[in-house]
Amino acid sequence: MLTDRQKDILQIIIRDYTRTGMPVGSKALAEEFPTHVSSATVRNDMAALESKGLITKTHFSSGRVPSIEGYRYYVDNLVQPDPLDEGAEDLIKTSFNSEFNRIDEIVQESAKVLSDLTNYMALTFNPESGDNLKLGGFRLVKLDDRQVMAIIVTNTGHVIDKIFRLANVSSEQLETIVNIINSELVGKPLKDVMDKLKFDIPMLMTKYIQTPEGFLKIFGDMLDEAGRDKVHVDGELNLLKFAERQNVDRLKPLYNLLGTEDSVSKIIDPNSKDVQVRIGGELRNDLLKDYSIITGTYDLKEYGHGVIAVIGPTRMPYSKVIGIVGALREELTKKLLGYYDDDNQ
Repeated sequence: MLTDRQKDILQIIIRDYTRTGMPVGSKALAEEFPTHVSSATVRNDMAALESKGLITKTHFSSGRVPSIEGYRYYVDNLVQPDPLDEGAEDLIKTSFNSEFNRIDEIVQESAKVLSDLTNYMALTFNPESGDNLKLGGFRLVKLDDRQVMAIIVTNTGHVIDKIFRLANVSSEQLETIVNIINSELVGKPLKDVMDKLKFDIPMLMTKYIQTPEGFLKIFGDMLDEAGRDKVHVDGELNLLKFAERQNVDRLKPLYNLLGTEDSVSKIIDPNSKDVQVRIGGELRNDLLKDYSIITGTYDLKEYGHGVIAVIGPTRMPYSKVIGIVGALREELTKKLLGYYDDDNQ
């Protein structure tokens, strides 16, 4: 249990260390304290905070810096989200007032806005629709005698296309395949579509194509991709600004880690509620021990839910970033719900 003065001291240490990156000493703390207090009193309270593991002494100075436990206590008990300033509000409104044709475009734009506002790396996930994700449309476009482009669209506006070879198939046969897919599968949940691909559809296809297995495998792979979490990333290079010199070599494997959707999905909890902060070792990956991740869930009711996230150093202004994440997820929710409402009219 901390006294009110110890809480104030911890907040000042975190605020100053966030701003300067330098350890904070008792003399500077006493000068910044809102009421008169002696350096000796401050030193006693700093010693108490250190004994609780909330601050630690560095090798280079007599000052103190926050520990991971200190940041955790601060985030859980002391931090208050900052309201958006006028410039941030204008940026969000201007960005979301653009014309968007797909859900992907809106969520990608939110990643850019989040990175621009925080100056950190941002990741945003498309809404996970679960059983509500359905096949919205299917097309085959013959590019030449050997190449065909397959295009599928989900009911959320997610588009997947793939070019493949399909020899000795006429345009009439392609049209028949498209008609079969659209009449039998469009409008059904993706899990039902996958089930039908195993039995019903192959039997229908064999009447028109001698060996439909290759096409059906490609179609199945595209459906798998449509059903996976879609992650949008912006501001990757911002990590360079905050890497300590001795840790620059760690950035390449970190970028590799954050460059694959499967890895990112394991780091970012898709079921997190509201706005959450995970710090350093809580991320359970040595490459992320000097970083924090702030996530915000946006809930689209029957259309599913998604996540926005910021990756930055443990020495970040949590009140500011938490405020931005909270505000942006609310605006993103409004924009996406408006998109669905317009689409259903």
